[in-house]
Amino acid sequence: MRKLVLVLAALLATHIALLFVRPSGAEERPTGEGLDVGIVFDLGGRGDKSFNDGAYLGAARAQKALGARVRFIEPGEGSDREPGLRLLAAEGMDLVIGVGFIFSDDLTQLAKEYPNTRFAGVDYAVAIDSAGNAIPRPTTLAALKFREEEGSFLVGALAALVGNSKKVGFVGGMDFPLIHKFEMGYKAGVKAVCPDCEVIAQYAGVTPEAFRNPGRGQELALSQIQSGVNVIFHASGSTGLGVFEAVRRRGKLAIGVDADQYSEAPGFILTSMVKGVDQAVFETIEQVKSGTFKGGIFQLGLREKGVNYIYDANNKALIPDSVRSRVEGCGGRSSRGKSWCLLPSSGRGGGFGGGACDAAQMGPSFRWDEGCCK
Repeated sequence: MRKLVLVLAALLATHIALLFVRPSGAEERPTGEGLDVGIVFDLGGRGDKSFNDGAYLGAARAQKALGARVRFIEPGEGSDREPGLRLLAAEGMDLVIGVGFIFSDDLTQLAKEYPNTRFAGVDYAVAIDSAGNAIPRPTTLAALKFREEEGSFLVGALAALVGNSKKVGFVGGMDFPLIHKFEMGYKAGVKAVCPDCEVIAQYAGVTPEAFRNPGRGQELALSQIQSGVNVIFHASGSTGLGVFEAVRRRGKLAIGVDADQYSEAPGFILTSMVKGVDQAVFETIEQVKSGTFKGGIFQLGLREKGVNYIYDANNKALIPDSVRSRVEGCGGRSSRGKSWCLLPSSGRGGGFGGGACDAAQMGPSFRWDEGCCK
């Protein structure tokens, strides 16, 4: 009897503890049957018309196609992130997904504490040691990374070719290595087709709040337009909504990010550099369901269709055929037909293979074939 009382007391204590870690943000209970999946969104949350919405679409597809039961949590504040992940892991989810680089350390720790649960991090930041080698992660953790520099290279070339100016702009959200990949790829694409063009790059801030400050985005964009910029690429979450407002007011063009953002400012969005967050989330859930899930670093670039740019009925009038052909050449095979235009860099082992080094810490992981972009 005493043993039973102790067991019941322990269970009650665990339940009470979980109540205290329950996040204060919005929560959507799971629907569907079978596989249990939990997702905690990044700071901007659903409705950002970008990164978080992409993850939601991938999970919603898994609900319909795979019968997955998916529970969504939106942290009310930054401090809610770890409790949200922990709550899902403690409830016995088959897969727990953190959307955004800021979850990386928490996912690593929880994967150690809950070895029977699979974890995945979208834009997971791989930790490296003093020698530049990736620090081993639990085998139940999948790091879903994108080669943003490759897609950014293409929209950089596009911006330079249609901008009708020797100046193009870039507005980043938080000033840190992941967004530097967008900036450096964009600059390389601009220089590939216009060596004497100038890229004016500015950031909204140095904290995650920089991803949700439309007022600051508009301020930066207007200052760039004032200096002679006609096309601005943003990689700044909902801060980019301010960039869109600026180009709409001044009759200029913007380039969206992560998802097709044309609907945010029809006629003023040249294109969007899209990331396949939806597909990455869906395929990860599918792998857990089929029993083929494996941990590791997964790099998704042009070859893997993890990044690209939008060209469709909405924006084709803004992109002449000759320009499109040249941009397509930048991302496809070289004119000699022997190699891809975007090649792994020889510096520090490159970043394409997801091996010992991580492009998020090193900047662009490519060089371009001189037979391309001509």
